[in-house]
Amino acid sequence: MLTTIIILLIAAALFVSGKVRSDLVAICALLALLLSQILTPSEALAGFSNTTVIMMVGLFIVGGGIFQTGLAKMIGGQVIRLAGTSETRLFLLVMLVTALIGGFVSNTGTVALMLPIVVSMAAHAGTSSRRLLMPLAFASSLGGMMTLIGTPPNLIIQETLSTAKSSGVVSSSIPDIGFFTFLPVGIITLVVGIVVLMPLTKMFLTPKNTEKQNKKSSKSLNELVAEYGLADNLFRVHVVDSSLVIGKTIVELDIYRKYGINVMELRRSAGQNKFVRTVNQQLASPMLMLQKDDVLYLSGEPERVEQLAKDFKVKLLDIHTDEIEGSSSNASLDFYDIGIAEILIMPTSSIINLKIMDVGLRNKFNVNVLGIRRGKSYLLHDLGSEKIHESDVLLVQGAWKDIARLRNESTNWVVLGEPLQEAAKVTLDYKAPMAALIMIAMIVMMVVDSIPVAPVTAVLLAAILMVITGCVRSVEAAYKTINWQTIVLFAAMLPMSTALEKTGVSTAIADFIVNTFGSSGTYVALAAVYFATSIMTIFISNTVTAVLMAPIAMQCAIGVGVNPIPFLFAVSVAASMCFASPFSTPPNALVMPAGQYTFMDFIKVGLPLQIIMGLVMIFALPLLFPF
Repeated sequence: MLTTIIILLIAAALFVSGKVRSDLVAICALLALLLSQILTPSEALAGFSNTTVIMMVGLFIVGGGIFQTGLAKMIGGQVIRLAGTSETRLFLLVMLVTALIGGFVSNTGTVALMLPIVVSMAAHAGTSSRRLLMPLAFASSLGGMMTLIGTPPNLIIQETLSTAKSSGVVSSSIPDIGFFTFLPVGIITLVVGIVVLMPLTKMFLTPKNTEKQNKKSSKSLNELVAEYGLADNLFRVHVVDSSLVIGKTIVELDIYRKYGINVMELRRSAGQNKFVRTVNQQLASPMLMLQKDDVLYLSGEPERVEQLAKDFKVKLLDIHTDEIEGSSSNASLDFYDIGIAEILIMPTSSIINLKIMDVGLRNKFNVNVLGIRRGKSYLLHDLGSEKIHESDVLLVQGAWKDIARLRNESTNWVVLGEPLQEAAKVTLDYKAPMAALIMIAMIVMMVVDSIPVAPVTAVLLAAILMVITGCVRSVEAAYKTINWQTIVLFAAMLPMSTALEKTGVSTAIADFIVNTFGSSGTYVALAAVYFATSIMTIFISNTVTAVLMAPIAMQCAIGVGVNPIPFLFAVSVAASMCFASPFSTPPNALVMPAGQYTFMDFIKVGLPLQIIMGLVMIFALPLLFPF
């Protein structure tokens, strides 16, 4: 028992110090338990196969799909516009919208999504973002209490109850914790949060005179389009039934030599319906065979484009006609699958004085040259015969993976900016309806008991569908949405609870709380569990705290002889409602630099909210879940 306590205290001290990565601390604690033979290898590694851990991985991917398609931003942006210039309405909408989104995706992702929107809305309303960003972070945690998947502690207490029922520790007649079992608790926490935060933010979060200015390190995709005037020379032609290009390749048509026109890309419909718009972008490779209903994007002089349309009997689309029937928009370059980037020619490059057509960029890297920036001049036409000069900047177009390969030729050129980072910023907005359908289907499968699908299965299915349908750009992008530090931390700390139970530490703590506070009444025991968890969360992450305290809460409830659900909920709420420290949760840390907050700002605003929330919950939980 003593060894387990020492390992736990050392791990807690390292968590508090923040000098060592939390996941590394968790792994080291796990190794210590193994080396001291407190846990067997199978017990120590059980956390990595735990269904809750697997569900968390899937939820990261689902959340990534929701963000990458712009679905959450569309919802949040539309609702926040209702606030106008009223600071009170803006505060309420930020709290409500953030809590709503936070109920279904991670609080970290919710804050990352809402932060720029809130900052821009505060500027528009003429109010200080300092009064909105801390409530934004707190609202993401408050909203997490509304659903099972809103925050990891919710999943942990569900797992604890399920394990206790299956092992016969508690009666099987106790109802399971379902997807929306948390909703009444979440509504109460949100109401308390709004009532308490509204005066506290006005009292303590006064505006600061200094503002930080963010400097951009590279040009955005839209800035490149505007700089080179690509939109001014962009034309589209539609391959119709009578077109002479059907069944022919770009090489056979010899468009560039005959007309001096650059075929930039092709868009081919992959099927559509009234709910989902399907966009299939392809680079105009030489051997690409044209089909009926293809739309070619061309860059060249208007007279030559008109002549091409007349010669090949293709339909020249005007600026109000979209290639997908049923919608209308201006012609524009999209960067879902194909991107653009600048490359700077080095003075020592071997391609200087070579013509663009002789360099072989298309053959070697499958990219097109759209323009040349030479000093203050921009060349956009007849590029094939143009010789490359020292310090020229070439604007190239291709698939994102092909643009990334250009970095391999560092002796000839330097790729300016971070193309792959720009690709990650491209919102796949046409996939938003699909992401919405997948998210709704996942929630329905988790909520409706008559559907014979386990929650973890529903989440994994949704995650796979996000990748297959393209809501997440690629499998690699899906992996990047996963916060592996959180996963490793959680999986490595789960066996700690096993060690605490195995060595009798959990029972000893539970007996202490029961013996010390049990005789004073069930409410006092509940308060002891709640505030012990709340204090612990200030210094240790809410996930680790919930893992450690959930079994103790279960033992306390059994010792007192009451329903364990209110005790488990006390752990979940107390672990999630940590507002007194900027380092207790990722959302708090995210808003700290943006709002220019100090540690004392969180003490002044967060600590009163944390205490008041605890007092309310001690009396509210037994009303919702009777002892």
